[in-house]
Amino acid sequence: MEKLCLHYGSLIGEIDSRQYYDMPPASALTAPGVEAHLRQLGFGYRAKYLHQTALKISKDYENGWLNSLKNPESSIFGAKAFDAGEMLPGGRDGYRRAHGELLALQGVGPKVADCICLMGLGWGEAVPVDTHVWQIAQRDYKFGKGKHSSLTKATYDAVGDKFRILWGKEAGWAHSVLFTADLRVFAERLSTKVEIKEVKQEDDTTIITAVKIKAELLTPVSVKREFDEENASPMAFEKVPVKRKLKRRRKT
Repeated sequence: MEKLCLHYGSLIGEIDSRQYYDMPPASALTAPGVEAHLRQLGFGYRAKYLHQTALKISKDYENGWLNSLKNPESSIFGAKAFDAGEMLPGGRDGYRRAHGELLALQGVGPKVADCICLMGLGWGEAVPVDTHVWQIAQRDYKFGKGKHSSLTKATYDAVGDKFRILWGKEAGWAHSVLFTADLRVFAERLSTKVEIKEVKQEDDTTIITAVKIKAELLTPVSVKREFDEENASPMAFEKVPVKRKLKRRRKT
């Protein structure tokens, strides 16, 4: 991303003798030699997708199209927030519209579309599913294999719906915490305890599952974090004693 901004973005300013550039608009990536140049910069097979997507957006979409897909509840820079509508098993209407329109772009599949929806457009119920997330759903959340014995489109949607039933509007962020905690590189540093409490709402039969994740980092700075998925916000941060693994030195 830094290379993309450096070569195709506009200069924002300079701090401590270092220049900073903004994200380039789609129109900046439409010239004939862009794809070849992006390959030289190390984008590999993605160079073609970036160039073709920029051409399509510049030609077929009006200015501000991508911003029109964002969650109106996720306002920025003081803009007024608006209700995004009723939460459904498959996500709110605005999320499903955004996901569908992103899939029309070359090189954008369901997972990439959900990554954009979650991290760029503010749709917290977007759940990027890959084989790793699918395995977590099976192992920890009783997501049966059955007809979902392979990661098809139907399985992808079913896993996302499962997480949305558990965590509602914050399913995507809950998924991100679980995904990160399950990675080997973090598992070696993280002692994670997950507690599940089910609560049934009075007005309907929807089940909300509150999850508390307590983690102790095996690093010089160790922090215990409790995460309440029902409220989707950190409840407490407190320093805990550092745990170190000591190795005995062999006498020579």
